[in-house]
Amino acid sequence: MGTPRSQKIADMIQREISALILKGLKDPRIGFVTITGVDVTDDLRHAKIFVTVIGAEENKIASLEGLKHSVPFLRRHLGRELRMKFAPELHFEYDQSLEYGNRIENILKEIHRDNDENDTNDSAAD
Repeated sequence: MGTPRSQKIADMIQREISALILKGLKDPRIGFVTITGVDVTDDLRHAKIFVTVIGAEENKIASLEGLKHSVPFLRRHLGRELRMKFAPELHFEYDQSLEYGNRIENILKEIHRDNDENDTNDSAAD
């Protein structure tokens, strides 16, 4: 996303897709989905939409399948709302950054807990 126009389009796509998921999609496979980001190519032909899903791995897979199945509906709606010559091709991907961040946080907590235990043991030995 090098151009300001592609960034603006990405923001608009994120708002519109989020609203559609909240109100317009009736697919039972789609669970609690959050759009975490959108990357649009500079030529505005492709949009990569990053999502997170609350729940088990089966929920994530089912939600991604439901979203991919609803791409034609979403593109039609985006074409009308964005008033662009071409609605971008939509590609949904699971955003693993939240899980990665949680993993790092848990590791840091474990390190901190180990340091506290070592400090307690050292002061007890004195």
